Amino acid sequence: MVFAKATLPLWLEMQEYVLTERPANMTLLCRKPRNSNMEVAGTNAQGSSQLAGDGLSQEVAAGRLEKYGLNEPAKARKNNWLLSFIERFKNPLVIILMGAGLVSAATGEMTGFTIIFAIVCMSITMDFVQQYRADKAVERLSQSVSLESTVLRDQKEIRIPSRQIVPGDLVLLSAGDLIPADGVLIKARDFFVNQSMLTGETYPVEKKHTSSAEMRKQKLDQNDLNEPHFAFAGSSVVSGIGRLLILSTGANTVLGSISTSLAARRPETSFESGVRKFGMMIMRVTLVLVVFAFAVNIAAHRPLLQSLLFGVALAVGLTPELLPMVITVTLSKGALEMARQSVIVKRLSAVQDLGSMSVLCTDKTGTLTEGKIVLERHVDFSGADSQDVLQLAYLNSYFETGVKSALDDAILAHQEVDMSGWKKIDEVPFDFERRRVSVLAERGSTRLLSVKGAADSILKLCNRVELSAARVIEVSAEVQAQIDALFKKLAEDGFHILAIAYKNVDDTHDHARLDDEKELVFKGFAAFLDPPKSSAKDALIALGEDNVQVKVLSGDHELVAKYVCKKLDFEISGLLIGDEINKLDDHALQARCQNTNLFCRVTPSQKTRIIAALKARGATVGFLGDGINDAPSLHTADVGISVDTAVDVAKQAADMVLLKHDLKVLHAGIREGRRAFVNVQKYILMATSSNFGNMFSMAVATIFLPFLPMLPVQILLNNLLYDLSELALPLDNVDEELLSRPSHGDINFIKKFMVSIGPISSIFDFITFFVLIAILKANESLFHTGWFVESLATQILVIFVIRTRRSCLKSKPGKLLVLLSLSIVLAACILTLPPFAQTFGFSPLPPVFFGILTLIAGVYLGCVEIAKHVFYKRLKSSTIAV
Repeated sequence: MVFAKATLPLWLEMQEYVLTERPANMTLLCRKPRNSNMEVAGTNAQGSSQLAGDGLSQEVAAGRLEKYGLNEPAKARKNNWLLSFIERFKNPLVIILMGAGLVSAATGEMTGFTIIFAIVCMSITMDFVQQYRADKAVERLSQSVSLESTVLRDQKEIRIPSRQIVPGDLVLLSAGDLIPADGVLIKARDFFVNQSMLTGETYPVEKKHTSSAEMRKQKLDQNDLNEPHFAFAGSSVVSGIGRLLILSTGANTVLGSISTSLAARRPETSFESGVRKFGMMIMRVTLVLVVFAFAVNIAAHRPLLQSLLFGVALAVGLTPELLPMVITVTLSKGALEMARQSVIVKRLSAVQDLGSMSVLCTDKTGTLTEGKIVLERHVDFSGADSQDVLQLAYLNSYFETGVKSALDDAILAHQEVDMSGWKKIDEVPFDFERRRVSVLAERGSTRLLSVKGAADSILKLCNRVELSAARVIEVSAEVQAQIDALFKKLAEDGFHILAIAYKNVDDTHDHARLDDEKELVFKGFAAFLDPPKSSAKDALIALGEDNVQVKVLSGDHELVAKYVCKKLDFEISGLLIGDEINKLDDHALQARCQNTNLFCRVTPSQKTRIIAALKARGATVGFLGDGINDAPSLHTADVGISVDTAVDVAKQAADMVLLKHDLKVLHAGIREGRRAFVNVQKYILMATSSNFGNMFSMAVATIFLPFLPMLPVQILLNNLLYDLSELALPLDNVDEELLSRPSHGDINFIKKFMVSIGPISSIFDFITFFVLIAILKANESLFHTGWFVESLATQILVIFVIRTRRSCLKSKPGKLLVLLSLSIVLAACILTLPPFAQTFGFSPLPPVFFGILTLIAGVYLGCVEIAKHVFYKRLKSSTIAV
């Protein structure tokens, strides 16, 4: 066995050999590392004999679960709540605030320090609490689609959550299963695994079973993850069947110890990258304005301390400190709403990723069709229904032990077939390259190889055709033409078709081999019907209206796929089949993929190439897959989507899981992802336009005013109240047209919006300065009070203009946003009255000011409305991605 203590899977800690006894006087020698939970070899005191294939009892399993814990890796650093809280102080926006607070405290400005401290605490605490709640919600949702394994308990096969696997369990494995823990194979047949997660090797590795006698004398290579008798957590079964005796679970597995020691982090998504770049942009702008204002104040011979505090307050005012919290609340709300729509997200940022999707690649079966496959016809060479064809197909499916498909279930539903007397001898399991399965069986003196698979895979191996039980003829050109015509007729009628063939062998033929799959006798076709899904037609229309291109990637024949597309009114813009794809290089495939929406007879590796080609042309690609070999495509796609009924390896690779295999469910999730993105963007646009304009005005005003335009404590109070007014943004309504196109964050768009809208705020600030000085003859205190109210009122009210691309009168804001915004404006006015006024250095405002304020605010909002329409009109004709 190979174990990992630190970063390498080594047997570094072997200290002893464990000798265990079986009732039948058989002993088994195992090596045991000091920190392993390997308590499983041979039998236990309760009489469980794992190597004999009986598994554990439920009582013993429960005791071991309590002793060793759940089969899951130790929590990584990032999941530690204390470290998670501390990490929030690394945010560049928070760093600015912390620096400002320290300067205020050091200079004795405790009121300013208190406000900054309140802002930081509010931002950090709310973000942390919301993130913690969101993580817990996502964890609960993920557990609802948790992986399961088949184990032997009390000598019965049962399905249990993989996290409840314990040392000593016997796990039954077949193609598509994820290996849940480290163990030794005690049975294996054509057993190939993909362990690229551990070794980086992309090709499947064959694993073989071992016996107790072999284990006694085995000298294992302590550095070799490819030890042929052992399988490791994190690997997936590519083909074959096996029984795995579990030796190590959880953090004691190779994967668990590597994960614990490295605590590897997931790569940054485009959304997270955009937010980080936005934070850095704000930091640079803040630095420039603060240095400028400080230099002007020093040049004007103003007190050093006051100038320094003003710069600190300006830095705080420019910082959108609630951005992390807004993102977390918005995405967690989206995740919970998507869960109600039967879409389970496995990470919060996947909510936005789904909203940005512009191309959806999906299979046909279960998505465009009902996924309820029925064997409708079983016909011979002449096209007549044949019970013999059904018998041979049933024989193959009945004894098949590898990959079981819905087609096998449809065949086995015909329980009227008599299987008495038949005995299985051997099998060549299904794989995705051959696309067929062969079973060697006998009854009495008859021994034959039954072969079932894709028509093109089987027909090329047949050199004879059975016309009747007593007559077999060679395949001539004429006969081949008849077979092809029969296939075409069935395919055009929408049938999914499997070819059935056989080969008689003598009684010395004890093993089925790949070499046996030749010179077969064609028996007939099994024709299955999977009707188009009634809801798929409307879902395809809705996805098209919301600017999501649907591309069908099917392993089926093009005639079958065309039939389904026609029934759903899905217009085929272009068709590519697998053989054609093989002839195209990457650049040629990129060109063809642009206008092709139906790909037929494609292999899993070709699906991955198609997705990569679409991404290379700038598309954000989602892939909906549930098959054994869909994991590479799910990883390649920007958004990997699977379904609850998918094989383990597909669900593990996916970013989100659909509880219903329905495009309507996915469409609802896409819209929820776009809703989340738009509400986050509203906050960013507010921070970089109105808020930036106010702070810019403040910096410039220091040039010509004989006093500071606003006291540092007033700037901090202004910023705190503004932040409170924005708390309702994650719950705001979103316009329909913004839900009908993919959402993409672009820092260039944000910069252009800031430059277009921000100066308008500054212009009206300067108008307010003129009114206060020239008309109202305001002294320093009255000037501070008047501008405090005007800047806060206009900064808050402009959200109703910026939040929509429509006329603000034609877009309905959320009720909570309206209530909170108006309440904060009212609160700002109240704070200028006794007894609060003296604390913050305010003076009572004359009644005429409020009339002037109403006029200024109304004209300002109107100008922003006009500028907004001009901006988006220019944007529509530009190349800016939004």
